[in-house]
Amino acid sequence: MKKIEEIRELFQAACFDELPELIESYERDARQGVQKLVSSAQKKLTLLEKEKERLEGLKVYEKKYDSYGAICGVDEAGRGPLAGPVVAGAVILPGDCDILYINDSKKLSEKKREELYDVIAGRARAWAVGIVLPERIDEINILQATYEAMRQAIGKLTLMPKLLLNDAVTIPGVDIPQVPIIKGDAKSISIGAASIMAKVTRDRIMREYDSIFPQYGFAENKGYGSLAHLEALRKYGPTPIHRKSFIKNFVTD
Repeated sequence: MKKIEEIRELFQAACFDELPELIESYERDARQGVQKLVSSAQKKLTLLEKEKERLEGLKVYEKKYDSYGAICGVDEAGRGPLAGPVVAGAVILPGDCDILYINDSKKLSEKKREELYDVIAGRARAWAVGIVLPERIDEINILQATYEAMRQAIGKLTLMPKLLLNDAVTIPGVDIPQVPIIKGDAKSISIGAASIMAKVTRDRIMREYDSIFPQYGFAENKGYGSLAHLEALRKYGPTPIHRKSFIKNFVTD
C-alpha cells in the first residue's frame, strides 16, 4: 500500500485527464488523508466541467455567425486612464477554440491574463493590436482614438476577417460587417480574447513607463487616477504621456 505522501504526489502531478482514473483507484481507500485528496480532485473536475459549460456559452455569437468563417473579436483597453495610450485588440480564434478561462480581462488576475495572452497568441488564427498615443487622444478625443486603435488592429491582421464582433461599438470607416455586443467581452470568446490581448499589451507599456517616470506608480495604477497618482501629478506635474484633455481638472497650467 502506498504512503499518503506518495499518493499526494501522484495527484499533484496528474493532469485533468488522469484524475478520473486516480479517483477510481483510491476512492475506496479509507484513510482520511487519501479521502481528502480524492475529494479535492473531484472538486477540480466539477469546476472544470463548469468552466467548459461557461466556455460553450461564450461561443453563442461565434456559432450564430459561423457561416462567415473568419470571425474577429475587437475590444480596447485604456479609455479611462489619465496617462498612457489606448490599445485595441483584434483576435480571430479557430472555430473549435477550447481555451479555458477566457473572459472579460477585468475579471481576471494579472497572472491569468499573462498566461492567457501567451496561449491566445500561440493558438489564434490571427491577432494584432493597435496603439494610439496620448497626443493623438488629445487631438481627436478618446472615442475617435479608440476607433483609430481598433482600425489599426484590424488592419494589421494577417488574415482578413469576414465579420467583426465588437464590444459595444460600431467602428466607423470599416467596410467589414460588424455586430456590436453590449458587454461583449463577457459574452463572446472572441471579444474576450481581444480584451486580454489589449489589456496585457497596455499593462506592459505602462510598466515600461513606470521605469521612466517612477514617481507616478504607473506599474500599479496603469495610468488610472488613483489617489497616489493624483498626488504625484499635483506634486511633480504632468509627464509627456499624460492626456492633457483628461488632467485639466487636476493640475493648473
